[in-house]
Amino acid sequence: MKTKTARLFALTALTAAAMMPLAAQVSAQEANPREATISVSGEGQAAIAPDMAILSFSVVKQAETAAAALTENSKALADVLKALKDAAIEDRDLQTSNFSVQPLYKHFEPKDGVYVAPEITGYQVSNGLTVRVRDLKKLGAILDTSVKLGINQGGDITFTNDKPEATVTEARKLAVADAMAKAKTLTEAAGVKLGRVIQISENMQRPMPVPAGMMRASMMKEADSVPIASGENNYSVVVNVTFALDQ
Repeated sequence: MKTKTARLFALTALTAAAMMPLAAQVSAQEANPREATISVSGEGQAAIAPDMAILSFSVVKQAETAAAALTENSKALADVLKALKDAAIEDRDLQTSNFSVQPLYKHFEPKDGVYVAPEITGYQVSNGLTVRVRDLKKLGAILDTSVKLGINQGGDITFTNDKPEATVTEARKLAVADAMAKAKTLTEAAGVKLGRVIQISENMQRPMPVPAGMMRASMMKEADSVPIASGENNYSVVVNVTFALDQ
């Protein structure tokens, strides 16, 4: 009997000891309840006129042999590059890409149900060129000259900004102000006071360059000058802010 009583007493003591940390934790939570917060998002946008254009076009030449097509292509591209440099386009703003040599085929209908292999009739050489134009006043003239000297494919134009940092900063300020205004409206409606900022994060959406579309080389040849409208680039920033609530 004494043994059973001792065991029961020991078990009770052990259970009580195990419950003490839990009770202490609950008491601590009650003494320091979770801080009331409110989370809002704010958006800010700022626009700026582009100060740089990016041109993407190609020189494409065809000839009976690959060597002849390459020679014609290289000469045309060299003339274009020289003209661009004469227009004060720096080497850092010129980049060739997507060079390719492809055979040209003549295809035949099956003869008496028998497949007839295509015949190589010549070769096509293509060489792409990307140009950054930092003086937009020269853009139309550069396009005209490039087409006259051998650019005969592409004509994509996009407008962007070299250094948009000041505009992004303005968008950030507007986003934070928007978040704070939302938080004040919500807390006033709820009858509580807005406290300190606990956490803040941002998600900036850098705009894609504004496309001016594709201008066919044949269309540009017919025009005395190429009209250009650059528009504006819009930079958007979204902030997520968590505030404490003073109750």
